[in-house]
Amino acid sequence: MVEEFAPAVRRGPNRTQWAAVTAVALALLFAGGAVTVASAERDEAPRTPATDSADAGFARDMSVHHQQAVEMSFIVRDRTRDESVRRLAYDIANTQANQRGMMLGWLDMWGLPKLRSGVEPMTWMGMGSTGDSGPSDGALMPGMATNAQMDALREADGREAEVLYLKLMTEHHKGGVHMAQGCVQKCAPGVERDLAQGMVDAQQSEILLMADMLKQRGA
Repeated sequence: MVEEFAPAVRRGPNRTQWAAVTAVALALLFAGGAVTVASAERDEAPRTPATDSADAGFARDMSVHHQQAVEMSFIVRDRTRDESVRRLAYDIANTQANQRGMMLGWLDMWGLPKLRSGVEPMTWMGMGSTGDSGPSDGALMPGMATNAQMDALREADGREAEVLYLKLMTEHHKGGVHMAQGCVQKCAPGVERDLAQGMVDAQQSEILLMADMLKQRGA
């Protein structure tokens, strides 16, 4: 006798299964939304300062200011054998050359010119040209040495070169601190303003160090 089997009846998913499917679908939906938001935040273009902004002005002017400090430091390293002065000069040259590279890199990233013809330095701080004899003597900004002072440093030797360098660099740092404080007040929050604050702290410390070094040399 052949038994007859009734065909199996297909049953739809029960409530528990529907709930599980719905939960998975919602989880995927929210996950996709989160990825989209995160991607949008990643792809958002960085803020680009205007060419006349404090950020751009500081990067341009401090790059020029730093370049002279690097030059003075290399000069004195060749004019003295005093290890403490040579070590200080190396630290200043290395630090300020690296910082200058960073600031010029920012200008490149922002698509802004490194120099603005017809615009005096420090205008982003509300200042004009500096110095009694004007910028033609090489002192383009506060604290910068004149062309005559740079020539005197190149011609000096030994203790004379050490004292002249320490005096010139002290004034150079004071001008740099003033400019960096201007960026701390006016630049947008971010890495540039943080760098400016770091300059203030480091250069004020070096000013005190150079005062002690000058006293040791009777100057």
